[in-house]
Amino acid sequence: MTVKYTPDHEWINIDGNSATVGITHHAQDALGDVVFVDLPEVGKAYAAKDAAAVVESVKAAADVYMPANGTVTEVNEELRADPSLANSDPLGAGWFFRMTLDNPAELDGMMDETSYTAFAAEAH
Repeated sequence: MTVKYTPDHEWINIDGNSATVGITHHAQDALGDVVFVDLPEVGKAYAAKDAAAVVESVKAAADVYMPANGTVTEVNEELRADPSLANSDPLGAGWFFRMTLDNPAELDGMMDETSYTAFAAEAH
């Protein structure tokens, strides 16, 4: 499995043609306490950069973008029931959705952890 990062502060954990998507530590820090998530529709196909979900905090609301072309296969119902998981475990239990990738090679140009860490540090 490979984890990549987007400039919009999503992470994507890639396993073949499947992937899990969530928000990064930087994103949840910037948002503050997450109080609501609007998750995408299972079975719906999205294009890369489409707004697939929404995360709302006490400070702001932000879109969670589709990192690549694909179809949502599962949403995190535990996150819907307890949005604070996006704060307490954003890279684990706080994942947003799983998807099937139309073309995994689309993700080749995304940032790895080292590149993203440098990017996020500049974003402060």
